[in-house]
Amino acid sequence: MQIKTILNRVRKFKSFVYGSVRCIEGASVPTLEIELQPRLNTRAVCSGCGVKRPGYDRLPERRFEFVPMWGHKVFFVYAPRRVECFDCGIWVERLPWVAGKRRLTDAYTWFLAGWAKRLSWQEVAAAFRTTWDHVFCSVERAVVWGRAHQDLSGVQAIGVDEIAWQRGHRYLTLVYQIDSHCKRLLWIGESAQSGACCASSLGSAKKEVRRSDLFVVTCGSRT
Repeated sequence: MQIKTILNRVRKFKSFVYGSVRCIEGASVPTLEIELQPRLNTRAVCSGCGVKRPGYDRLPERRFEFVPMWGHKVFFVYAPRRVECFDCGIWVERLPWVAGKRRLTDAYTWFLAGWAKRLSWQEVAAAFRTTWDHVFCSVERAVVWGRAHQDLSGVQAIGVDEIAWQRGHRYLTLVYQIDSHCKRLLWIGESAQSGACCASSLGSAKKEVRRSDLFVVTCGSRT
């Protein structure tokens, strides 16, 4: 089975096709480069408004890091098109495998974020021959996405705690859901006052839960 066949099964893009696959000789780390090309007679999508627009020109090739395969670092190689948008002006096209100007593909970002839950960030970076910054950015993006899609329905009991994180009596306030069916971190911040506000507002986040039905545990005391 060819690499292109595997990629078309696990990461297929509607308006793009995989081209040649080459192994980079002399690289410090075994590396594969996989070319991507737009399908014939397809227009690029403006990254500003999300509408297909006529082409303007093409930028130099860029490399986007993908999930490693068999101990090889994998890069998508593609020369982005620029479009002439009637509303936005001259914009770079939207690429389905990466967000904005990032160098890590979406698949690799979630791959690193998943492993960062099991290992330390430094161990993840060493295991997959990447940098600590890449792991940090992947986790940060996963956290931002998770908070934007956070579902607070069914929260009946929360716990509020503080941990020291720097010298000089600086603390982080943590708010947890501690229901029997679900235990998770809901919020973290530097201010105890804002943490208390976050905890008190959870009762109104779900309309069908009355304020009196929300149990709050702080320092071992239930209120």
